[in-house]
Amino acid sequence: MLTGTVFRLPSAVCRLGYYLPRPMRVVVLSGGVGGARMGRGLARLGDVATTMVVNVGDDEVAYGLHVSPDLDTVLYTLAGIEGPEGWGRADDTWEVMGHLAELGVDTAFAIGDSDLATNLYRTLRLRQRETLSNIVSELVTLFGVTVTVLPASDQPVRTRIATGDGEWLTFQDYFVNRNHRDDVSDLRFDGASSALPAPGVLEALEGADGVIVAPSNPPLSIWPILAVPGIEPAVAAVGRVIGVSPLFGGEALKGPAHRVLAGLGYPRGNAGVVAAYDGLLTDLVIDRSDADEAIALRRAALSIHVADTRIGEPERAERLARWLVELMT
Repeated sequence: MLTGTVFRLPSAVCRLGYYLPRPMRVVVLSGGVGGARMGRGLARLGDVATTMVVNVGDDEVAYGLHVSPDLDTVLYTLAGIEGPEGWGRADDTWEVMGHLAELGVDTAFAIGDSDLATNLYRTLRLRQRETLSNIVSELVTLFGVTVTVLPASDQPVRTRIATGDGEWLTFQDYFVNRNHRDDVSDLRFDGASSALPAPGVLEALEGADGVIVAPSNPPLSIWPILAVPGIEPAVAAVGRVIGVSPLFGGEALKGPAHRVLAGLGYPRGNAGVVAAYDGLLTDLVIDRSDADEAIALRRAALSIHVADTRIGEPERAERLARWLVELMT
């Protein structure tokens, strides 16, 4: 072993960055399980700096607590502790819900005990006047997450759904309590017009090499992010905006994405996904099961790619993530 010798790289080499190349910088717009799994795939790439910008439109007060389902789904998935359905905590218990039910409380919106602790912590910190983005940063550290996770906004942005008969519902009433059975005829995002992007969101977009719009429900998961003033134009200013369709054979694997698009008057299949993003995307990636749509879709003013977009397993998510990053270069 050599001792007493100091080796120095030539300063010109250091300045040129030959030994310290800048990692690819990618921003993901994310909501729900599909977004979380897309983030998990990117997190497995050591040469990509990923920032997740996450929907807060489904945040709600439940049992007196501030719940952030999409943020928690992303955090748990990136930490490898998500439940078997892709949401909640793995191996969670339900003691608190059981006791609440015995007391006559409606527990249709069920939260496991470990998950409840996360919500208690967030609510406590909010009552201490901490911002949501700082709380998320704390949870990122506590859970050992290796990518940056940002809420779309620190201010309340709440998705409201109009059913086919004109009744307006909160997101959780529509999605959980009524199991997204209602037809959707309209949406609004209360508070969005006065909200600001969370600290770091616009900066991440300004420095991004590309944006990936995750395979999330376009109206329910991505539109609330884009409704925050400043975010959509910042996304549009990035040179490459690649959407990953949430549809397989024209329908969502889970959730009501295809029915929501139809209820809002969009075309069936991936043509509806293209229309829902209204010129924002430069590229759309569709699953192999929808390959027969590719020729018709290429008439639109964006590039269409066909790939295996089933990313339920981490290895498959990593493979798609690497393919998307290579598509950006």
